[in-house]
Amino acid sequence: MSPYEKPGEEEVDRINRLQRELFDQHYRLFDPPLPEGVPKRLERIVASAEIARDDNVLDVGSGTGILVPLIQKYEPARLFACDLSEAMLRQLKKHYPDVEAIVSDIRELALPDLFLDVVFINACYPNIVDKVGAFTNLGRMTRPAGRMVISHPLGKTFIDSLREEVPFPLDDFPEKPEAEILFKSFGFGIKEFLDDPELYILVVTKQN
Repeated sequence: MSPYEKPGEEEVDRINRLQRELFDQHYRLFDPPLPEGVPKRLERIVASAEIARDDNVLDVGSGTGILVPLIQKYEPARLFACDLSEAMLRQLKKHYPDVEAIVSDIRELALPDLFLDVVFINACYPNIVDKVGAFTNLGRMTRPAGRMVISHPLGKTFIDSLREEVPFPLDDFPEKPEAEILFKSFGFGIKEFLDDPELYILVVTKQN
């Protein structure tokens, strides 16, 4: 049984709609230039996944593609970008036409079973409304020994500064003991945990 609380469908739809509207309207704000220090921290986030050339990679909440050029340096077999915002993904495709972009809530993404080697959830973990549905689906799609990287290049406390600015709730990033319990229920174990003031990285690995 997952320790996450599963919200009702009406609430999921309501919050997803609010997020879609906000990000469709403000998608240009997410393009470079990035704040000082963030590019290096993003490189560290992507490196933590240990991407191989034959890997299938999914970028959840990809936005306009902040991680895409860093992921592409590792030459994965296929790279998918998933986001609620069509405007975000249109902007991503302008710069990175080879990325396979999908407009979807991650809980409804229909990639094959045991297909993904690496999943990135960068700067969007707090935005995932139905975490039971999302991580159940990600567990289905991820191969044994596949890696999932949950991260924020400005640290988890950055979310506190956003709460008064957005019209929807934002969850906290989990501490390590909480993360062990949360992700065990979806078939993942912790590989790496870093909680610095300006960088949060949680890497979990799909168990056999």
